[in-house]
Amino acid sequence: MSVLARASAEALREHLADVPPLPAHRRLKGPDTGLVMLRGRAGGDGTAFNLMEATVTRCTVSMGEHMGHATVMGRDLAQAELAAAIDAALQNPELRDALMASVVEPLAASQDSARAETARKAEATRVNFFTMATMR
Repeated sequence: MSVLARASAEALREHLADVPPLPAHRRLKGPDTGLVMLRGRAGGDGTAFNLMEATVTRCTVSMGEHMGHATVMGRDLAQAELAAAIDAALQNPELRDALMASVVEPLAASQDSARAETARKAEATRVNFFTMATMR
């Protein structure tokens, strides 16, 4: 689900072109946009504090006997509905393998590649600071 939530609506549509059309779905809730509070911790493991609010869009759909849910960052209603529809379709054993191979796995690979590229660029700018107690 995290792969679907991070993918744009365009990327989801592009990868869905490789599989048979999804069965019709019915909206049960949303898509609607709201705010969530993001929390942080001082030093990574210290006292929790409210860091900021983030805009999210959520949607719940029904596809036959399966229900799909999605919550995505931002205000893209189509992205939330499409991710929820794919979530419901993934619960169908007849569709699962095709969706995993054509949608989820390629999206996960491209997201991992983008994350590695960002890490590589950040590593190139790293500055290592060190102190010497005896320096004076």
